[in-house]
Amino acid sequence: MTKTNLLAEERAVRIHAGPVSLDGDLSVPAHARAVVLFAHGSGSSRFSSRNKRVAALFHESAFATLLIDLLTPNEDEVDAFTREYRFDIGRLAERLIGAVEWLAEEPSTAKLPVALFGASTGGGAALVAAAEVPDRVAAVVSRGGRPDLAGPALARVRAPTLLIVGGNDEPVIELNREALAQLTAPARLEVIPGATHLFEEPGALDEVARHAAAWIETYVAVAT
Repeated sequence: MTKTNLLAEERAVRIHAGPVSLDGDLSVPAHARAVVLFAHGSGSSRFSSRNKRVAALFHESAFATLLIDLLTPNEDEVDAFTREYRFDIGRLAERLIGAVEWLAEEPSTAKLPVALFGASTGGGAALVAAAEVPDRVAAVVSRGGRPDLAGPALARVRAPTLLIVGGNDEPVIELNREALAQLTAPARLEVIPGATHLFEEPGALDEVARHAAAWIETYVAVAT
């Protein structure tokens, strides 16, 4: 089923990543300059209102977006009770890599630079994926993320990385500072004053999108 708006056309897609198939929503605005692959966080999905809001703002910057469910429906059902998959960074990163490879084959995105936008545990998975396919990822943005979960992969990340954290999300700020010190690629920590972990405060999410879009725009221009 296809849904259109003034800026982008959204369509449901099925992505094969190793032994599993993942559901996603691909939106490609006219004259797209890059594609942003979203890696959602713990307990979230491609239907996240926060990610959809950021995606809509990215469309205004002529960025295509791909929101995918990183867990299968069965895994998601189990994870809701056990939380055993949301912190399986290796599994999530492997599926992100599969999505990056899918974007390289998809006609509407094959020629576009790829940026990764991770949230919560998805931030760690995005950085691991970027380290594994350095020639495929032009930039990484982590929103309220757990980049520390990328572990030793942090030192291998070549993609310029922006870490965005809420000013009132103090434990996560410290985790991001520690991760920042391990990154050897161009990197910056951006703290949004007054924002909490989910950036639910008025204007906070728009501020995230503004910083993210500026970062991505800078580095995808270098990649093209």
